[in-house]
Amino acid sequence: MGKGTKKSTRKFAASGQLKKTIENRRKHQQTKKKIQGRRGASGKGKEKEKETVDSDAASEDDDKYVCISRMGGMSVDDFLGAKFMDDDEENDAEHSDSDQEDEENMADDQSFASIDDLEGEYTIPNEGTAHAMELSKLAERDPEFYKYLQEHDRELLDFDPNQSNEDEDEEDEDEDDQRDEDADMDEDTLPILTHDILRGWQKALLEHRSLRALRKLLIAFRSAAHMNEEGQVLAWSIDNSTIYRKLVRTTLRFTPIVLEHHVPYKTLPNGKFKSPVQSPKQKATQKLILSYFNNVVHLIPQLTDSEMIQLSLTESAKILPYIITSRKAVKSYLKKCLQLWSTAEDSVRIAAFLAIRKLASSSDDAILDMVLKNAYLELVRSSKSTNVHKLPSVNLMKNSASELFCLDHATAYQHAFGYIRQLAIHLRNSMKAMTKEAYKLVYNWQYAHSVDFWSLVLARACSLETQLERGKESELKPLIYPLVQVSLGAIKLISNTRSYPFHFHIIRSMLHLSRHTKTFIPLPPYIVPIITSSLTFKKPKPSTLRLLDFETNIHAPAQYLKTRVYIDGLVDESIFILTEWLAGAPVQGSIAFPEIIVPVIVTLRKALKSAKSASKNGPGKEIGMVKGLVERVEESAKWIEQKRKGVGFAPGQMSEVERWESELKVDDSPLAKYVKVQQKARTKRKNLVDKAVRGEDEILED
Repeated sequence: MGKGTKKSTRKFAASGQLKKTIENRRKHQQTKKKIQGRRGASGKGKEKEKETVDSDAASEDDDKYVCISRMGGMSVDDFLGAKFMDDDEENDAEHSDSDQEDEENMADDQSFASIDDLEGEYTIPNEGTAHAMELSKLAERDPEFYKYLQEHDRELLDFDPNQSNEDEDEEDEDEDDQRDEDADMDEDTLPILTHDILRGWQKALLEHRSLRALRKLLIAFRSAAHMNEEGQVLAWSIDNSTIYRKLVRTTLRFTPIVLEHHVPYKTLPNGKFKSPVQSPKQKATQKLILSYFNNVVHLIPQLTDSEMIQLSLTESAKILPYIITSRKAVKSYLKKCLQLWSTAEDSVRIAAFLAIRKLASSSDDAILDMVLKNAYLELVRSSKSTNVHKLPSVNLMKNSASELFCLDHATAYQHAFGYIRQLAIHLRNSMKAMTKEAYKLVYNWQYAHSVDFWSLVLARACSLETQLERGKESELKPLIYPLVQVSLGAIKLISNTRSYPFHFHIIRSMLHLSRHTKTFIPLPPYIVPIITSSLTFKKPKPSTLRLLDFETNIHAPAQYLKTRVYIDGLVDESIFILTEWLAGAPVQGSIAFPEIIVPVIVTLRKALKSAKSASKNGPGKEIGMVKGLVERVEESAKWIEQKRKGVGFAPGQMSEVERWESELKVDDSPLAKYVKVQQKARTKRKNLVDKAVRGEDEILED
């Protein structure tokens, strides 16, 4: 060998490993020739392409052979964990038989060697100056990533442009010599990942988007993901927690940037994405990307720091376009995200939801079906029990999941129809059986949350704003009627005093649906009887119990029944819900409002007379509340009559009726102002109670 040969190469040849490596490569080439011979003349084009890959692989740098010899002939694919990269039956069907035969007979190290050969050497004449220029461009092109480097990797930004390249080459040679000496002493000793090595990879990735540096980084990342696990063959030893965190951060941050540079994917105008087009780079990097993604999925449950989990979810979501064809990887990733979405703290849950939403944005409808189904099932499982501490997280899940179902209304219709039908079947079975156990199929938290969830979905999808944005009526709108029928049927199933909290949950859901879809839902027949029965209740039991929280109770506890505190709560809650219904746009904004309220006013006035004739211990505060509501409703009726005095069209002219109602400003009515005052008072009281529960304020402020 000449004097210009590296010292590490000379030592590698002297150790006798070079001869063994050449023999292994010859055996591999002979195996490939046999494969080509079996294919016949039809594979001539592919044969030329594979010969080109072989010629490129023959020019691989000596460092690769040093690594192979040091690991006892272990392939790169073994380092990356081939067992985690097996696709399921769906993905296997997408590949041809010839491609499968190539992968089975080709050595893994040769398969990954093509990644290095996709790019030339990334050394440039003045590397330091180029690094400084790249950093200056990065601040303008990607300020978010530049800010991340400022916070977590200041040394890379403070790199000295005047540093000699010769010193770096000498350090590299010394590093190779040291590794070779360590390999000679003990082949089982793994090289230790140092800050300098990691910084060199960062510099190559940042300046040149080097695939070779990315491959080395991902091999080290696998070592971090499977560290301290038995039966794992690792390429690096990490003995420093700082290096470990920096390696994980670097891999998560840099990998999407490098992949987008070399293998860009397409984002459609509707927000959905498509997988990258087939290309030599895409084909060469696919297996490496899949291995990295599986390592990320494997690492996420091991992380305990919320910030690191958020980073893992955010950055791994950027890799989804590259692995979307692997159903096995997608399913495992979705499972991990759903677990975090339902159990983690709020910041992590939001990051997990954004990752799920990114997955649902795939142009593959089968992926969207899988996301919608599993998200709903996870929501139902998580809402089995609800208390004051868990209710906010369940509400967060319902609101975020409703956004998923509104991504594609046509696809969501299939799921919504089936699950609403399931609610109807449960209700029908309970009505037929009429037993205590059958009633529990309906009167439970899961049923209440399911009704509320579909109310949120339909309210979001069928609102006037959404229809104007889409330019057409939502495909989900026909499901409003069956959902309302199921909900009202659930209210009528049991009408005793203890079941009123469940009724309130269903009625609130219907109110939300009515308000956003401008649909008239007749709710007074289910609200007014609660008020009248409470007003006419004789001799309630005195009690020192605190007010019952109707939001966190599905039925009233036994000790609350027939007590003054429970009756007061029923009247207060019923009046507020009835007021919201009357002040809603479908009722208050109707030209027929004075006629709609007649049955309500008559019933309430009759209940007031009965309450006044009750004993002296009868309800006094509740009578005042009902009186105030009746007065405000009558004032609003007069206000509507005044507005419609100059109307010159008949009731049958619906176009004119709709025009008049759209021009009416409902917020100016006396009832609307009354509702705003009530809502403000309830919100203030709820905030004070929440603070008291958390122990923030022991004294209630005025």
